[in-house]
Amino acid sequence: MRDLDLGDGIVVSAELLRATTSRSGGPGGQNVNKVESRVTIEVAVDALPLDDERRTRIREKLASRINKEGVLRVTSQSARSQLANRDHAIDRLEELLRDALKEDKPRKKTKVSREAKRKRVDEKKRTGEKKKLRRVLPNFRDS
Repeated sequence: MRDLDLGDGIVVSAELLRATTSRSGGPGGQNVNKVESRVTIEVAVDALPLDDERRTRIREKLASRINKEGVLRVTSQSARSQLANRDHAIDRLEELLRDALKEDKPRKKTKVSREAKRKRVDEKKRTGEKKKLRRVLPNFRDS
């Protein structure tokens, strides 16, 4: 297995990662019943070489993927080969950790412009006029 490069000089050693294999579903015919091609990569969040703030950010953003023991788990079974699945799982784990470590830009509050408000009201008036034209006038009803 290879090390994970999370950017900003942060490298997670391959020694911290644990890979397990199991039988996979999906394509492969009889191969599926014999070969363990599904790969699960696990890493303990507390073991990551990060400061507490970044660990907390990872725990918050990836909460649904981290179990009670604090282990982040990524599984791949899309390919027929174990090697391809392992590479895919490692790439996915690296991508997840990178995205979790990115700081979100604070949202700038904006106001709706006068022009946008005017267009919205004009559109509502046009819609109302269109519906008004669909009405049946009471004087012209057949009895």
